[in-house]
Amino acid sequence: MNSRVFSSVKNLLFCLCLAALSALLVLRLRQEPVALPPAPSAWDQLFQTAQAEPSLTGAAIGFCLLDAQGQVVFERQGNTAFIPASTLKTLTTATALEKWGPDFRIQTSLRSSTPLKNGVITGDVILIGGADPMLSLADLESWAKTLKQKGLRQITGRIIGKGDLLTGSIFDDFWNWGDIGNGYGSGVSGLNLEHNRFTAGFRAGTAEGDKATLLGTFPEVPGVRWIQEVTTGPKGSGDGIVIHGGERTQTLHFRGTVPLKDGEFQVTGAVPDPELFAAHHLCEILIQQGISVEGKATTLTELRETKLPLPEAKEELLSHASPPLIEIITSIHETSDNHETECLYRLLALHENKAADIVIRDHWRARGLEFIGLRMEDGCGLARADFIRPLDLAKLQHLALTGPHGSVYRDSLLGSDDGQLRWKGGAMSGVRSYTGSVKAASGAEFTFALMVNHFTDGQAVSALRDKVMAALRGL
Repeated sequence: MNSRVFSSVKNLLFCLCLAALSALLVLRLRQEPVALPPAPSAWDQLFQTAQAEPSLTGAAIGFCLLDAQGQVVFERQGNTAFIPASTLKTLTTATALEKWGPDFRIQTSLRSSTPLKNGVITGDVILIGGADPMLSLADLESWAKTLKQKGLRQITGRIIGKGDLLTGSIFDDFWNWGDIGNGYGSGVSGLNLEHNRFTAGFRAGTAEGDKATLLGTFPEVPGVRWIQEVTTGPKGSGDGIVIHGGERTQTLHFRGTVPLKDGEFQVTGAVPDPELFAAHHLCEILIQQGISVEGKATTLTELRETKLPLPEAKEELLSHASPPLIEIITSIHETSDNHETECLYRLLALHENKAADIVIRDHWRARGLEFIGLRMEDGCGLARADFIRPLDLAKLQHLALTGPHGSVYRDSLLGSDDGQLRWKGGAMSGVRSYTGSVKAASGAEFTFALMVNHFTDGQAVSALRDKVMAALRGL
């Protein structure tokens, strides 16, 4: 099974990963733009026509368009707070970029309780996380090779995962029970490996209603037993699996359906104990490289709970830096990854020793944006208790694009082929949102936010989005 496969249809729909949606939008943007003067009457007509559609009659539709000076050109319910889904991520990414700069990197270190001497560490090895969301199995493999080259042959103690940099639950309090076992809802620890996700493979039964077969998981998730209740759904029904888990749980439930088909069907799940997951795989990789490890893989949390002595991490074996911040932000904007965003969000709080939403409010207040009606229960938009006004979301884009790192922020957003339109989208059931910028023929840059809540027909929202985007390109 491919260790780099971490996407699924569920991740597309509920992880707010909008690659397919964005690809469709790019294709539509290749068409000739529909000229629409930026007059309020023309915009009014566009939204009145949309709201008159039976499938959107009861929906809440908000829109705000700002000119190059950040002044309102047109707004419709721009002062009403909406559920933003993944467009909320831009508050986290833009704040982190302005505070830390595009070259900022997150550090992870590997230390030992005693020095490496004559090829032996007589003690424990401690993996100390810095909340890097991009740490991978390939990184651990590289570390093991480096340590072997340094002459390491034996570790007499344990491999200990230390992820206590971030305190509290690895899951947000407002994430749904149906989210936290699935890959798009993977937890956030001070120590994260492979986005704290695993891939599970299933084979459908021979007929609808038959029990599906769990083929296995990769990477291995230590200390977990699986309860497999997945059955076979109709052909073409897609991913109907929900994984029910929880923080440090020892039981994961697979429920729902996989489509009737030949071959393997894959879904992505959330690792319940990120510290143990990372320590376990580092231990396994060291052994694969021919380095003997006499102790077991464990965690700082487990040692504290069992009142075992905590080793002092005295000797640095190696240090690892994450990719530059702008690469992480570009990944967030392209894939809408919740885990990557939440790592940045929690680090914002850690660096300034106050709640992350307060850090964000304070930063943009100093830049002239006073958020009204903003509620941030997380930094990624997975919580349905998140709210923001279209006006403030559009203003945030204006300030980020005209700020000290405006050009790199602009380039990190998804874009049309000609670069005229840049955006970040968000989607969950009953919620669609889009925010970004458009360059007019005059060269002036407008910023916008389109937010739609409480609808039942996604195709109607997509049609409205296409009309708005075409109108923006006609400015």
